[in-house]
Formats: sequence, structure tokens, C-alpha cells
Amino acid sequence: MSVEPRVNEQIRAREVRLVGPEGEQVGIVPLERALQLAADVDLDLVEVAPMARPPVCKLMDFGKFKYESALKAREARRNQQQTVIKEMKLRPKIDSHDYETKKGHVVRFLKAGDKVKVTIMFRGREQSRPELGFRLLRKLSEEVGELGFVEAAPKQDGRNMIMVIAPHRATKAAAVAAHAAKSEPRETPEAPEAIA
Repeated sequence: MSVEPRVNEQIRAREVRLVGPEGEQVGIVPLERALQLAADVDLDLVEVAPMARPPVCKLMDFGKFKYESALKAREARRNQQQTVIKEMKLRPKIDSHDYETKKGHVVRFLKAGDKVKVTIMFRGREQSRPELGFRLLRKLSEEVGELGFVEAAPKQDGRNMIMVIAPHRATKAAAVAAHAAKSEPRETPEAPEAIA
């Protein structure tokens, strides 16, 4: 199915509600008359609301319209925030120093505005003790609670237990602001003029 609006001879309705080039209402006119008006002012007849009864058509330069809508779409994609999910893998019997290191990574990711997928990997007999994983994930979520919240509660997935932590809005906003400030071009001090 085409997403582009129908133009000129592609329009199938017998009569259309016509809108002029400046947005003024012309009224309901037969399709032939609308096509004639479009040809007289050297513009295209574009169907802007095909589901209306009768369909709404506007007189416009279709090439310019497509170009401007492509520019808007490109600008929207540029301003779109990409969601990044970082992953941190733990074991149920992790040493306290290793745990602190991994927790530091989770804190850094949350401060950067990224989501963190925490995976606890069970091996062998550890699979019969999922409460160890729940306890570890609960401890981690409480310790990073000021930076993020649990978006997906811990759940067993085969040999792994997975939990997703997302940054709070304020944390994410601060990270975006810091990133924007870092990416702005800095002013370079002007060199002193040479004495002739």
C-alpha cells in the first residue's frame, strides 16, 4: 500500500472538497473542475485527506511538498533520542569487591542515561537456588535506586535471571544536557595580533 498521497489523475473521487494554495476554502467541486483549476495556476492537485467524504484536495507544488516533508522527517530522526541498553552479567556467588565494581559500571551507565540489563548466570546446582539471584538483584536495585528504577522485574529465563533498570527522567535529562554541552563547538581564543 502506498503512503504517498494521490496526485492529479490518480485521484478517483467524482467530487472533492478543494483548498486553495494559500489554505483558503474553495468548496466542493467536481474533480474535472479541480484539475482544471490546478492546471490554470500551474500547481498539482494533491489529496490530503482521502478518508473524508468527499476527499479533501489541496492545490500545491507537489515536488516542493515532498522535499519539505523529507527535510522534516530527517530533522525528526536527528532529534530522536536513541535508547541504548547496556548489559551487566553477574554470578550468584559473586565476591563483594567484584560486585562493587559491577555496581559502579551500572551506576555509570545510568548516569549516562542508558538502560541496564542485569543478567545473573546460573551454572550447575546454582539453578536450584534462584532466590540467591533474586536477593542479589533486589540488593542492586535498592543501591542504585536514586539513579534508576526497575523497569522489568527479575524473571528466570532458562539458566539466566534478567532484570532491566532504567534511569529516572531527571537522571536521563541531566545526561542529555551534559552530552549536548559536550558536543557543542567551543570558542577558541583569538591569537594575539603580530606586531609589525
